Amino acid sequence: MIKMIALDLDETLLNTDKTISEENATALRQLHEAGIKIVLCTGRPINAIWHYLEQLGLTTDDDYTITFNGALVIQNSTKEALAQSGLSRNDFEPLHAFAAANHYPMDVLDFDQVYPIADLTPSVYEQMLKAPMKFIPTAFADLPDQLFSKAVMAADAAILDQVVAKLTPELTKLYHVVRSQPKILEFLAADMDKAVGLGQLLTHFGWDFSDLMAFGDAENDLGMIKAAGDGVAMQNGQPAVKAAANHQTPVDNNHAGVAAYLQHVFPELLG
Repeated sequence: MIKMIALDLDETLLNTDKTISEENATALRQLHEAGIKIVLCTGRPINAIWHYLEQLGLTTDDDYTITFNGALVIQNSTKEALAQSGLSRNDFEPLHAFAAANHYPMDVLDFDQVYPIADLTPSVYEQMLKAPMKFIPTAFADLPDQLFSKAVMAADAAILDQVVAKLTPELTKLYHVVRSQPKILEFLAADMDKAVGLGQLLTHFGWDFSDLMAFGDAENDLGMIKAAGDGVAMQNGQPAVKAAANHQTPVDNNHAGVAAYLQHVFPELLG
């Protein structure tokens, strides 16, 4: 029995214009009111998606979000962390050396703000992210002694294709590297993805992955798609995601694919 529904945002729950359709919003609000946990899963901080949480009514003391692609599980109304993990500045030294040698940009994120690395090629992450986060340009050697959620490289898709082709076995062993968007490449702890955060949240409620339905479209959704009792790929999803999924939405993200699938699975609740 499905007790929790996890949803990626871009190209999954959201239309291409970054909005939640009324069909998707209505279906999710009805399921939430029926007692099913609705959990948004994103690489962004919670403040950057707060308007989506409000639209869906996910602002009670028992609502949670998976942020930073699994590194932070946060309670929505209090903003308190249920679980948190990350990497140190030293952990990012090999990536910084790689970026410097190849003239690539790099931003490092903690759980509140972004540090564009000032001694590297200038980054366009701030312009691309368009989120209410503080950006503090900082030389790599001057990064604070604390935990960070991830590093990102933001650039044209062709440049990131080159980055991926040049990644060494050492780097792919040190980090979980995911292409969250065509122009954003993310570097997480080697064992980190959205499924890690979801596993911690399921345990908190006394459930397991058989109780989870997960929707996604891209490489950074693969972990939760594979782990979920019902992993659902978007019709517009990448081939690898479709191959890993149990099911596929009948229509794409721009035609309320999430709602269409939910109406098929929960006709008694969404009739």
